[in-house]
Amino acid sequence: MAKITPLREAVASLVRDGDTVALEGFTHLIPHAAGHEIIRQGRRDLTLVRMTPDLIYDQMIGMGCAAKMVFSWGGNPGVGSLHRFRDAVEQGWPRDLAIEEHSHAGMANAYVAGASGLPLALLRGYTGSDLPKVNPNIRFIDCPFSGERLAAIPSVRPDVTVIHAQKADRRGNVLLWGILGVQKEAALAARRGAIVTVEEVVEDLQAPPNACVLPGWALAAVCPVPGGAYPSYAQGYYERDNRFYIAWDRVARSREAFRDWMRRHVLDTDDFAGFRRVLAESMREAA
Repeated sequence: MAKITPLREAVASLVRDGDTVALEGFTHLIPHAAGHEIIRQGRRDLTLVRMTPDLIYDQMIGMGCAAKMVFSWGGNPGVGSLHRFRDAVEQGWPRDLAIEEHSHAGMANAYVAGASGLPLALLRGYTGSDLPKVNPNIRFIDCPFSGERLAAIPSVRPDVTVIHAQKADRRGNVLLWGILGVQKEAALAARRGAIVTVEEVVEDLQAPPNACVLPGWALAAVCPVPGGAYPSYAQGYYERDNRFYIAWDRVARSREAFRDWMRRHVLDTDDFAGFRRVLAESMREAA
């Protein structure tokens, strides 16, 4: 049953060294605040899972949190490469990073299988792709009914899933809308539980028809963090800060510049509100 709690306490109690952790969000509702808190608490040896790792995973990898990443696309959307991700894979800095690459369809099916409690996902795909040559977890089986050749991959069952959403009520039920990606499936696939950061806690969700509501009994913690998806956007609350994505390309190219930026903006701040204040100061200085 979801407990409404500060993000610091939720991460401290649920995320452990060596865990498999999924921070999901597709284009919007990306849980940057939670990623920063995992960095502040110095978690190590994590297997990070996400369909589309972008800036927050670049930061977590660069700060040495990750030992492995399972993903289907990685980059700074609309800008270019993730330089800390590339440095870890190509140069082993700050530590070696193992990677397991899938297609989007493969990852989506793996989350659905995980949410269903199944050990594997089956799909029509990967035939003719080079991914099976570099990913031993992509295998092929014959359907016992039709004889059709199908791809099989392990289900994704994170120890902890983290997502961001727009609202929660005081019982811990969560409402999210807009581009959802696989947030629902990822939350339901979590073994230990899901942490959901939200823009606000309200008395009544006033959920419209066909909205996505995650019931409080399926979640572990709900954490009020206004702006917690920044610099991505939260539909109905704020827009994507494209300037940040462009600026990150310059910051992340240099190990020294990256470390200095992370120290000032993340490690030396107490929470995400502090990060936003320091970031605003930095932007004024640069103007």
